[in-house]
Amino acid sequence: MRKKLKLMLVVSSVILGATLSVGSVQATPASGFAGTTLASGRFDDIDVNNQFHFPQFEPNLWLSLQKTNGPSDLYVQSNTWQPNGTTGWHTHPGHSLIIVTVGTLTYYEGDDPFCTPHVLTAGMTLVDRGGDHVHVVRNEGSVVAQGIAVQLIPAGATRRIDADANPACGF
Repeated sequence: MRKKLKLMLVVSSVILGATLSVGSVQATPASGFAGTTLASGRFDDIDVNNQFHFPQFEPNLWLSLQKTNGPSDLYVQSNTWQPNGTTGWHTHPGHSLIIVTVGTLTYYEGDDPFCTPHVLTAGMTLVDRGGDHVHVVRNEGSVVAQGIAVQLIPAGATRRIDADANPACGF
C-alpha cells in the first residue's frame, strides 16, 4: 500500500510538473480600457427569423436570424480606450455588435499569422462572432476612443474569457 501511495505521488508530481511547463500563459490583461454596462436583461429562448425583400437593393434579400436554446443575457456596453489602451487578448461566449463612436480603434485576430491591423474610425462597425474568436482591440492613437457594444451570451456565462496572445503580434 505504501509503495502504491508513493508511486501515485510521484506520478501526480510528474503530471503536475508537465502541465505547468507545457507553456506559459500569455494572456494579456486590459490596460487603459474601461467598460460600463448601460443596460442588461435576460431573455428566454429566442427564435426569430426575419426575411425582407427590398427589390431596390442588391442582392434583393435581407435576412436576420437569431435562435437560442435556453435563456440569454443581453448587455449594452459603453467602452472607453485611453491612448495606448487595450482590451487584452480575449474572447466571449456569444457574439457582439460594436460601433466605434469616437476616435480610432485597431483590432487584431488571434489566429492571423500576419497580425494584420484592422482600423476602425468613428461610425464604423465590427461583428465579434465570439466563441473561439480570440481578438484584441487597441487604441493606437493619441486621443481617447469610445464605442458601444451589444452583447448576447448564454445566461450566467462569464462575459470575457482571457486568451493567449497571438504569437505573430509583437505586443
